[in-house]
Order: sequence, then structure tokens, then C-alpha cells
Amino acid sequence: METSGAPQRLRGTTSWLLGQTTTHAHRLVTEALGAVGARRYHYSLLAALDEFGPASQADLGRRGGLDRSDVVATLNELEGKGFVERRPDPGDKRRNIVTVTPSGMAHLRHLDRVLGQAHESLLAPLSAAEREELARMLNAVLEHHG
Repeated sequence: METSGAPQRLRGTTSWLLGQTTTHAHRLVTEALGAVGARRYHYSLLAALDEFGPASQADLGRRGGLDRSDVVATLNELEGKGFVERRPDPGDKRRNIVTVTPSGMAHLRHLDRVLGQAHESLLAPLSAAEREELARMLNAVLEHHG
């Protein structure tokens, strides 16, 4: 996508810049994860399980920002690969508790490296300090609206 010829009015608009950058980020991450047979949803759910521990499918969806039907489909894929296990919740047999397996943890570490390479490509023009500052600022904006 060529953007260097875009009007200065657009290039000076934060929302336009974020949108264009998001398009590039999405493409890079999708391609990188796809090359190893994974998707962003796989990473989101595994990361949530690693950070917060076993959780219900509904909690995982909320933490990962996924729709409930996408959570079920993604967990089916992850379970089929042996990366997660679902067991009935002892306190409520109508719901499942999802746990990441050791194989799933190894896969998550691999996906961390894959994403790191995609982010390196995306943020190549920025120094390490600038990358940290960008992440800090984006988190501040997200927290304000989240």
C-alpha cells in the first residue's frame, strides 16, 4: 500500500496514521503466524491462559477480545493440536475450564518468537527507546478508551 503520496492533511492525522499502521501490522502478523500454522486468536488465548491461568471459555473470550463463537472454534483447533485441555468446571458442570498444556506453552514460546520477528519488521525504523515510548503511549490511549 503506497502512502507516501497521501495528502499532508491525512499524514498529519493520527487516526489515519494509526489505521495505515494497523493495516501493515495486521498483514505482517497474519503472514508470520500463518507461516507456522497459527492465527492471532491462537496467540491471544494461549497468552491469556499463560498469564491468568485456567479459565472458563467466556473469561478467555473477554480477556482476548474474542467473540464467544470464535473462542469455541479456536479452542477446538488448539485442543486438536494438544495445546489446551477442556474439563468440566467442578463448581458448574455447564461450563468448561480451559488449561494450557506443556505442549501449548512450548507453542506459545515459539509464537512469541514469530511475533517478535513480525514486530521487528514493523518497527524497524524505531529505536528500542522509541518502541517502548510508542507502546507506552498507545497503552495510555487504549486505557483511556477501554
